Amino acid sequence: MYTKAVLDNGLRVITSTMPHSRSVCLGILVGAGSCYESKEEAGISHFAEHLFFKGTQRRPTSKEITQDIEGVGGIINGGTDKEVTLFWCKVASSHFPIALDVLSDLLLNSRFDDKEIEQERRIISEEINMNMDLPQQRINMLIDELLWPDQPLGREVIGYKETVSSLAREHLLNYVARRYMPNNTVISIAGNIQHEDAVAQIEPLFDKWAAGELLTGYITNDKQTEVRLRIEPRDIEQAHLCLAVHGFSRSHPQRFTLDLLNTVLGSGMSSRLFTEIREHKGLAYDIGSYTEHFLNSGSFSIYAGVDPEKIETAVAAILGELSKIRQGITAGELTRAKELSKGRLYLRFEDSQNVALWYGSQEILTQQILDIDDVISIVEAITVDELKEVAEEIITDSGLNLAVTGPIKEAESYRKSLIELVLSKKSI
Repeated sequence: MYTKAVLDNGLRVITSTMPHSRSVCLGILVGAGSCYESKEEAGISHFAEHLFFKGTQRRPTSKEITQDIEGVGGIINGGTDKEVTLFWCKVASSHFPIALDVLSDLLLNSRFDDKEIEQERRIISEEINMNMDLPQQRINMLIDELLWPDQPLGREVIGYKETVSSLAREHLLNYVARRYMPNNTVISIAGNIQHEDAVAQIEPLFDKWAAGELLTGYITNDKQTEVRLRIEPRDIEQAHLCLAVHGFSRSHPQRFTLDLLNTVLGSGMSSRLFTEIREHKGLAYDIGSYTEHFLNSGSFSIYAGVDPEKIETAVAAILGELSKIRQGITAGELTRAKELSKGRLYLRFEDSQNVALWYGSQEILTQQILDIDDVISIVEAITVDELKEVAEEIITDSGLNLAVTGPIKEAESYRKSLIELVLSKKSI
């Protein structure tokens, strides 16, 4: 399903040929993200990613970068996460050389112009404002701070106004120099292209990019001995809550078991949470659960948007569902969850962008690639007993974290009542 080459400077190139596709997606993944930042430079990975799009020597403006791709009907974008920064482009197969030329120019020749830095600083400040105004976004920040207090995983990827405002050009260039190296980068391509042809075009563009010494890893501590609660009052119509526990890392042997447990509990309209909390009790319009897996940690979270008067009722109902799933699931639920997981995976693999990121993200994060058939074999072998064991391991009363934001008055007394509510669920 994929072919891999490693260039002399350590740059890894992965291709997956999709002969029936009319497109090619080119992704460049760099091991740079908020987890590799110090507290004082929080947001520098995201800041740098923005600046790569602001002009090169050959393409001095962001318009010249984007119009070369959009002029052939393509899409170009980037993104920063906790562990990876991504630059990607999707074009018709015949325009792959243009996509490669633009992304290589962007990555290797960006100017980081002083004027653009100041302009982008203001733009990111507005992006921070926007995220603070979006309660669904804000609740994710709050739950991460609870799960990983005073740790890189608990910090917001975009950073904070105080840190973003203090980052000078020298800070940005130093960060890029220590993270943006060929031996910390993967180029992943999927679509109607052959491996040898792709490598032949990539090698001359990147062969002068020098490798360097790379610092890997970051501090993570998942130890938790008591319930953690965070309430943030704000003047909005709805209350938003997130209930989470620590989960499993990317390399944990039970990672896919937890993902399957998540499917049963809160993925899709036939899940337990959707059926019970929305359909039967009418407590939420938006309700679901999700997992996240990082290098040495992970999480299992439930989100809901509810009537402010129904927060305690909704929390109690969610805790009840967590208690029930610890008792086990039925064979029918397991079969349906497996089929849903496999079906969604098959559908993802019809798109060249998803395929490129599937292979590229595994290579940059773990250097071990599972193909779609590998994952399906793992999922097929999971048993009801294994799901019960995982649920009992991670869903404990001392490991619960609850974040709430919304129109809450008398937050301190409300905090006490929620803590008592959570602690009263000793069956968890």
